[in-house]
Amino acid sequence: MPHVAVVGGGLSGLTVAYRLKQFAPDASVSVLEPRERPGGNVGTEVHRGFRVECGPNGYLDRTPAVPDLVRELGLDPIAASEGSRKNRFVFLGGKLRKLPGGPFGLLTTSLLSLRGKWQLLTEPWRKTPPPGGDESVRDFVTRRAGVEAADVFADALVTGIHGGDPALLSVASAFPRLPVMEREAGSIVRGFFRAAKKRKREAAERGEPPPGPMKMWSFRDGLQALTDALAASLGAAVKCGFAVRSLAESASVSQWVLYGDHAKARSADAVVLACPSYEQAAILEEVNPELAAEVGAIPYNRIAVVALGYRELDCPNRPDGFGYIAPQNTRRDVLGVQWCSSIFPDRAPPGCVLWRALVGGVHRAEQVDWDDDKLGRAVHAELKLAMGVKGDPIFRRVVRWPAAIPQYVIGHADRVARIEALVARHSGLFLAGNAYKGVAMADCVEQGTAVAARVAQYLQNTAV
Repeated sequence: MPHVAVVGGGLSGLTVAYRLKQFAPDASVSVLEPRERPGGNVGTEVHRGFRVECGPNGYLDRTPAVPDLVRELGLDPIAASEGSRKNRFVFLGGKLRKLPGGPFGLLTTSLLSLRGKWQLLTEPWRKTPPPGGDESVRDFVTRRAGVEAADVFADALVTGIHGGDPALLSVASAFPRLPVMEREAGSIVRGFFRAAKKRKREAAERGEPPPGPMKMWSFRDGLQALTDALAASLGAAVKCGFAVRSLAESASVSQWVLYGDHAKARSADAVVLACPSYEQAAILEEVNPELAAEVGAIPYNRIAVVALGYRELDCPNRPDGFGYIAPQNTRRDVLGVQWCSSIFPDRAPPGCVLWRALVGGVHRAEQVDWDDDKLGRAVHAELKLAMGVKGDPIFRRVVRWPAAIPQYVIGHADRVARIEALVARHSGLFLAGNAYKGVAMADCVEQGTAVAARVAQYLQNTAV
């Protein structure tokens, strides 16, 4: 029976193992996770009735990948509130400003000048040939929709998803749909309309009702319910407390040997590295230094999650919405704030609210090193300014992520291509995770499924 070792028990690694059980039922699979629990950055904690997400706050149904997985696992998801879908804000000029929800909103928004609105609304007719090489998100949006749209909307989008700088991130890697839409439809606006029509047509062909707006989902007990269910479905295959330090190719029947602490070793016919890329680089150093260098060159930002709980009486201004972004070009003490108890039910005790701030990012990385008291004071000050909070918080939880979100900087696609070419030299070696082709939960599940299919095909070919 062939054995596959999956290194890393986050969402990507758990998905690889789960799908391998389906695609290669004759193979044995183990998931080697250095921490004491699986799940990676997905984690939910409950303190004094406050339910805090340590990493992602929910998943989007923009593709069927996660909804299908949730359905297979028998989980009962809950949708984010309607207000959180419709009402999102940016903090500019000392006050919250609602992001426009459609074309009419663009006409009336105070976020753009008349010139900025004109440049954005005339995007479908703008002929701007793309440059020959990789293009940053900021340059792409500036070219298509103007400087103001780049300063406000592109910055808010990149800050909210990547905690990164739109001038540094590659649009083709971070938002691959946008250049495809430009290339195929000649316009981003037309591209979105075409995509919506396509979804409706495909739903009609399947005999389904037209798809509604994209929604965010979680679970009553928090997002960790998903990774817990994945781990439970794998049972004893999940081995926590095993940190893989290095790999070696072997001439024996099982061609890979994985070395852990205290001379612990395991053998495998195939290895999937699904841990963060900086951990992959360390593991690969003795196998292929060139590959390790390429993988290790993928940068990460630093994020601190600061969750604060308040009495409702001390928070007179509680918009029915998702939260707000403070664009990185404003250099505020927070990247953004999620109004957790407005998004999902039961996130705070009765009579209380729970808000979660993200701090740090590529331009304020030093904040992650601030002590809890300093972080709490800084976030509280921002909430007093933006939300009019009157009293002090009654609850605080700080979670630090020294390497939080991989940054798809200019040249990322070329680096991934070089990595794939180098990996191809090593039979039975596969790389997975959010460092390569998408940072969202849906990306992790989709890529994990794709890698599992490739591993299953490899096992079938080598068995012949």
